[in-house]
Amino acid sequence: MTALLLRDLRLAFRAGGGFGLGLGFFLILAVLAPLAIGPDTAILGRIAPGVLWLGALLACLLSLDRIFALDHEDGSLDLIATSPLPLEGVVAVKALSHWIVTGLPLAALAPVLAVMLGLPPSGYGWLVASLLIGTPALSVIGTFGAALTVGLKRGGLLLSLLVLPLYVPTLVFGAEVVRRGAEGQPVGNALALLAALTFGAAALLPFASSHALRINLR
Repeated sequence: MTALLLRDLRLAFRAGGGFGLGLGFFLILAVLAPLAIGPDTAILGRIAPGVLWLGALLACLLSLDRIFALDHEDGSLDLIATSPLPLEGVVAVKALSHWIVTGLPLAALAPVLAVMLGLPPSGYGWLVASLLIGTPALSVIGTFGAALTVGLKRGGLLLSLLVLPLYVPTLVFGAEVVRRGAEGQPVGNALALLAALTFGAAALLPFASSHALRINLR
């Protein structure tokens, strides 16, 4: 499993697709939002939690179709599926590598972009915490969508349509944590629900994803 994780990370950083593309999109969104909305810092500060979380969600979405597609194209996915490794564990490793390449850098960059969007300083810590807790759910759900569409030509749009509705609860509670934190309100309930979504997805979806992979690889 460790060798598989290191291999996926090496391929991702060499290709630059998930790492650079997601960060670039996140940065562009944060730069363009003030230009489109206007320089009013009060308005920007109010919408910053939603904008930042929406940007993180869309940045994660950009690289989902690469989770299994490259391995499927060169045949290595068939070899992995027939190896002694449990396919549920393989799916979990794929989701972890996707999160390390996309979610973790987004959480690290988010405070800088929060300054650009005028988020109150009291929300910076909660922004990072919510992204660290919530973005793993985006990777796990995205891996499930990628498993459903692996092998389909031009399946990127279908993957987005399948995954986006499942992303909504994470988006809502993630932005709510940041909003409450920025306003000095208690964040315990929203943060607990966000963590529950992540743990629930991590506990259940690898089994559904592995079943979808077995069907698509027959």
